[in-house]
Amino acid sequence: MSNIDPAATSIGDIITAALKESGAIGVGQTPLAEDTTDAWARLQWMLQEWARKRWLVYHLVTLSKTSTGAQSYSIGPGGDLDTGANSMRPDKLESAFLRQLVQSQPNQIDYPLDILQSMEDYNKIALKQLVSFPGVIFLDASWPLGRVYPWPVPQANIYAVHVTIKAQLPVVFQTLSDAFALPYEYYNAMVLNLAMRLRSKYGIRTMPGDLLPGLAKDSLNALRGANTNIARLQMPVDLVRNGIYNIFSDRSY
Repeated sequence: MSNIDPAATSIGDIITAALKESGAIGVGQTPLAEDTTDAWARLQWMLQEWARKRWLVYHLVTLSKTSTGAQSYSIGPGGDLDTGANSMRPDKLESAFLRQLVQSQPNQIDYPLDILQSMEDYNKIALKQLVSFPGVIFLDASWPLGRVYPWPVPQANIYAVHVTIKAQLPVVFQTLSDAFALPYEYYNAMVLNLAMRLRSKYGIRTMPGDLLPGLAKDSLNALRGANTNIARLQMPVDLVRNGIYNIFSDRSY
């Protein structure tokens, strides 16, 4: 593992360091091929779980699709809303908006969309094929591609649907020499938390005074502290009273 340039660290380096940290191998020892393969799989499984936790994902990305008049659009690797190679379809939408494309140049107008969180809510819509100006959106997290349903259905070529989802963490590695692009604070967290998972495989118990559990927890807290973004609280429209004019500030509140 490169101590000077973290970007030069490979998956094989992470695995070897985790095996040593767990106590499965000692200093100067080379792991067996079976040990490496098992750790390789567990590293990918761990990152696949991390990719579903907002506080362990370092940023969000926004995907867009110009409306074709369809009722829904696929989302995931190779879908209408393409999340990229070696990715997984999103499990939820973080936010969404509709952009008006025509007759709005040079400043295109964005309209926020309310997110329906369940199929049960979407099923309550009586006229699902109604073509009009959308106000809500629903993600059916099917596999391997999900489907996004804006409603009412936006007219073709007039609007673009934009959805914001968690960025894809690297979760598939073809070779042990594969490098990966992640913020540097992830490297230590990957080693320490993979080591904890490997201990259960080898039946290595945590003893009093063992620093590894605390270090692994602290490394995850570092990710949480860096990645947590809390949106401003908004009250439901039905609970917000009409604006009252303040004569001193010349504003409504």
